[in-house]
Amino acid sequence: MAFRAPPKIYTALESRAGLEFLTWRASRRLLNALPTGDGHPVLVLPGFTAADGSTLELRALLRRLGYRTYGWKLGTNMGPTPAVVEGLEKRLRYISEREGQPVSVVGWSLGGIYARDLARRSPAQVRQVITLGSPFRMLPGDPSAAQRVWNSVEPFHDRMAMARMAELNDVPLPVPSTSVYTRSDGIVHWRTCLENKGERSQNVEVFGSHCGLGFNPSVALVVADRLAQDRGNWKKFRPPVWALGAFPRPSNWKPKKDRHLQVAS
Repeated sequence: MAFRAPPKIYTALESRAGLEFLTWRASRRLLNALPTGDGHPVLVLPGFTAADGSTLELRALLRRLGYRTYGWKLGTNMGPTPAVVEGLEKRLRYISEREGQPVSVVGWSLGGIYARDLARRSPAQVRQVITLGSPFRMLPGDPSAAQRVWNSVEPFHDRMAMARMAELNDVPLPVPSTSVYTRSDGIVHWRTCLENKGERSQNVEVFGSHCGLGFNPSVALVVADRLAQDRGNWKKFRPPVWALGAFPRPSNWKPKKDRHLQVAS
């Protein structure tokens, strides 16, 4: 059984991303006071049809918090083309070798699916994965608000990579992972963004739009908290008392055997 596309009202409400951007800018002083960590490298990956410009605000914030941030430098993200798949592996390897340590990878939407694939393929080079509205539970046949554009570019995608990125089982990532999602996501069904509940994995729900997750103050609080943890001492995110109202109680992924059979048949 496929997940439905988000309700059209949610898709229409994606326009609120503009308001979220203004809120982000107005919250600059508060954001600059977020916790800092050890300054390790962070690679930030954009969503479908987006480029490094979309993650500029988040990367700038992380730099102000002391991290060495990197964009993906692969142009507009039109899906897992052979050039993107190969380029991502080279980019991660370059950053890890240059910095002499594993890299935290933050991926927005499709960028988060790439991030999880990198963690599975190169766990020694990835410190942790943080995904923002990433539908890594989507299977062929699951619709989204971006389906028409996706279908138009799908012939150019690396089919082997697409099959590899489809998470058909519940094997946890070899590195810590945090999935940030919003129930009012107007692009993908929010349940496709849910992580398994585990010792080193967590879901965090926020209020907001899909298109505004990269400059949502609540998301910034989560990302800063995740990055500030000591390496090897990962703990689950707990919102501060003053921000409890910004974080609803999250859901966790519940496997559906019929979805696995659907793809296998």
